[in-house]
Amino acid sequence: MRGLQLSLNKGQKLRLEKALEQLESLSSKANSDASVIVADDISVNYEDAILKGHGTAEMDGRVVATLCGVVERVNKLVYVRSLRARYKPEIGDIIIGRVIEVAPKRWRLEINFSQDAVLMLSSMNLPDGIQEKCIDQLHEQNDNLMNAVQALFLALAFQRRRTAIDELNMRTIFEENDVICAEVRGFQHDGCLHLQARSQKYGKLKRGQLLTIPPYLVKKRKQHFHHLDQYGIDLILGCNGFIWVGEHVEVRDDMADDLSDKPEQQNVKSLSTTSDEEVEETYTPLDTRQNICRTANAIRVLSTLGFMVTVEVIMEIVDLSVSLNLDVHEMLGSEFYVIVAEKEAERRSLSTKKR
Repeated sequence: MRGLQLSLNKGQKLRLEKALEQLESLSSKANSDASVIVADDISVNYEDAILKGHGTAEMDGRVVATLCGVVERVNKLVYVRSLRARYKPEIGDIIIGRVIEVAPKRWRLEINFSQDAVLMLSSMNLPDGIQEKCIDQLHEQNDNLMNAVQALFLALAFQRRRTAIDELNMRTIFEENDVICAEVRGFQHDGCLHLQARSQKYGKLKRGQLLTIPPYLVKKRKQHFHHLDQYGIDLILGCNGFIWVGEHVEVRDDMADDLSDKPEQQNVKSLSTTSDEEVEETYTPLDTRQNICRTANAIRVLSTLGFMVTVEVIMEIVDLSVSLNLDVHEMLGSEFYVIVAEKEAERRSLSTKKR
């Protein structure tokens, strides 16, 4: 909420200031024990042989904070988590990036970090065409054999050594400015941040919007992929502050599919014309596009106000705009910002009273 700049009239400004003051008071009461500033004492039990982590230091026999934030404790480790910090990658993080360079055997991605990330050709699945070609060869040999070893063969196809042909065809998979979803693998011996995309849910993102918000507004959870069934869209909350809102895409798991009826599926596909396939792939219905824009505007409102961005809060904002009969562009008006702040202050106040 710091640096909030909106064109408000006098009444809207007073209402917004009142709502923000209420939110700040509720937040300070909730975090009074955990919040610290520089040189504040951190209460610890020295008998437990604590470990002093990031943001802490020992001074005159006391443990003090060296930055502003919230005190976190993990077993014997005590550290201070900064409230407004840049994105710090952790292994397993779901991130969204944009390809900025196609290099030998790797793609270089911009991920809203102090350095670019690297996605190696060997760290992702093979294109569907290669998988299907391998499966067809087994079908031609023996159907019974296919049913017996299809899982093993597919696993070997996914993990096989990449060849010079694969390297030459890298631009057919990803090229510059493509938006990609991947997982953080970790920092390797060369000092680069490496990514991996070894699942069908990762890969190129199409027909949607890419939003950039401060990374500290995205709370890390077990699930960052969300399918909003009522709106027919997919929502991916990247831990690095990149958020994707796009048309729903069915994720097909090749390892789990029953491929015994594959020839019949190929016959059905051959009946459709190429032009129909191209139109179906590039066309997004008007209702879906409006839902994408409405959800994206809800995220923009939350980011501007400095509220945590979760799928539950996003859906509340979208439903609020629908209940008020607002058009998509009206969600970015000053009045809607004030209404959202007032609703959030009311919701937190009620939750505090219930406790």
